[in-house]
Amino acid sequence: MATDYIVFVHGVNTREKREQPGYADTLFSRIEDNLPEPGQIQLKKVPLYWGDVNIEEEDRLLSALEGSSTWKQLWFQEFRSKQLLQFAGDAALYISRAVGAKVVDRLLEQAKAGLSNFKEQDRLHLVTHSWGTVILFDVLFAARWDPENTPGYKSVQEIRKILYGLEPDAGSGLRLTSIHTMGSPIAIFSLLDIDEITEVKPSHDITPQLQQFLENIHRVLGSALPWNNFIHPGDPVAYPLEVLLPQLVDGESKFLDVQDIVTHNANLGDYITNAFSQSILALLHGGDAHSSYWQSEEVAKKIAEQIARVARRNGQG
Repeated sequence: MATDYIVFVHGVNTREKREQPGYADTLFSRIEDNLPEPGQIQLKKVPLYWGDVNIEEEDRLLSALEGSSTWKQLWFQEFRSKQLLQFAGDAALYISRAVGAKVVDRLLEQAKAGLSNFKEQDRLHLVTHSWGTVILFDVLFAARWDPENTPGYKSVQEIRKILYGLEPDAGSGLRLTSIHTMGSPIAIFSLLDIDEITEVKPSHDITPQLQQFLENIHRVLGSALPWNNFIHPGDPVAYPLEVLLPQLVDGESKFLDVQDIVTHNANLGDYITNAFSQSILALLHGGDAHSSYWQSEEVAKKIAEQIARVARRNGQG
């Protein structure tokens, strides 16, 4: 029996506390419970955890900010020191060479441990949340990791070897059969790919290597790669992808089957009546919405359905 590996990559909680190493336990359990024929599909959970890599640097910054004479006069101190600092801080630190390399080294260590025994017929499903989506796609496809003298270069090359269709060993690895993004800001970070002045692709550009990878995967799968993008309507970090992603690659949706899925009732009119209230709601409750995917029965059901669909296509389940 083939094994379906589910690799989870967390993002930034944007609540009072960071994600913990067991962040994917509830969602994985619900995915198992939602499989149409339990016992017919063998799942393996591979959660990648990088949430403690940046803590020291961010704590040092927060200590300096709180020492300012004006800090206590500012509004939304809790939001500034927890949710906003975590999201923006993790982004800034990861983009830096030194901390980005630390994150990559951590991801490689855990990926090797979780995926070391995969077989040729096994399948891979990616479930990424928030900033974790940006990190994963940067590691897999961004040109900034290509120079051999780059900190983290060896770890990135090892991670890319694990995934079928990626250089430096494009003819082997674990076959990716579905992607599931939750609360993804990747639409915003696609702006890093644009340089109309010099017409030189930035080092953060993921498009060329992503397109080549999707072409390789398409030859193996014989169909477009399924991609579910889950969006809570109250999540200020989540953005649609079904129009954007095909434009980044083939422009014809030949390689990607992207579906934007709204996970909760999108009608705010019943209890929110003006734009100011919506702004306050985003500040006060956006963190709850952004973290909701990990406990969502709907998200678990959709992922389980896709895993079962892939298994049936391969004569299993």
